[in-house]
Amino acid sequence: MSEKQKKLLLALCLLFAVNMLTIVLVGRVHADLYKRGASGATVSEIQKRLKAWGYYDGSVDGVYGSRTEAAVRWFQRRNGLSVDGQVGDQTLAALGIPSAGGAKSGSYSGDVYLLARIISAEARGEPYAGQVAVGAVVLNRVRHPSFPDTISGVIYQTDAFTAVSDGQFNKPIAESAYRAAQDALNGSDPSGGALYYFNPATATSAWIWSRPLLVTIGNHRFCA
Repeated sequence: MSEKQKKLLLALCLLFAVNMLTIVLVGRVHADLYKRGASGATVSEIQKRLKAWGYYDGSVDGVYGSRTEAAVRWFQRRNGLSVDGQVGDQTLAALGIPSAGGAKSGSYSGDVYLLARIISAEARGEPYAGQVAVGAVVLNRVRHPSFPDTISGVIYQTDAFTAVSDGQFNKPIAESAYRAAQDALNGSDPSGGALYYFNPATATSAWIWSRPLLVTIGNHRFCA
């Protein structure tokens, strides 16, 4: 083989390698984007969660149609997300659904991202231990038979958290909340196994005051 042929072969090999890398990268960029016309198990999970939280009233059939798109837009609008009717990384994270790529909102996983959002909203300004404790309460509920068995299910359960209904949940996430979420997921529980917490300065429910007190951290009483 002549020197010229060797150079040509090398150039063709490099071109092939670049094309393959481009295909892989483009595939990764779009691997976790679900929009009208998509179908499959993840679409079914999207529909299931939106239906459970009252955003979707269609069939859970795994087909991303106009009703699913409308439900996604409503969910995005209510939760401070970009409203485009498509389920990409951030909306998957807000729904609590893992993606094939495994990364949400920067380098944070879906569980950390969603847990951090509720910690930041509910415990903004609280001591760090109090932030971890709020995350632990969410996880304690996930494990308890009286509550939904997913982080997203617990957080979006009707009237479970004031911050979800009053818009605090949509505000930027404090960096400490990400660390607190990770610590809670790693097993830290300053709440002592609490299922509830409240601020005694603002609580008006007689029922919440009846819950057995486990510990007080900052402005929150954590209860069984």
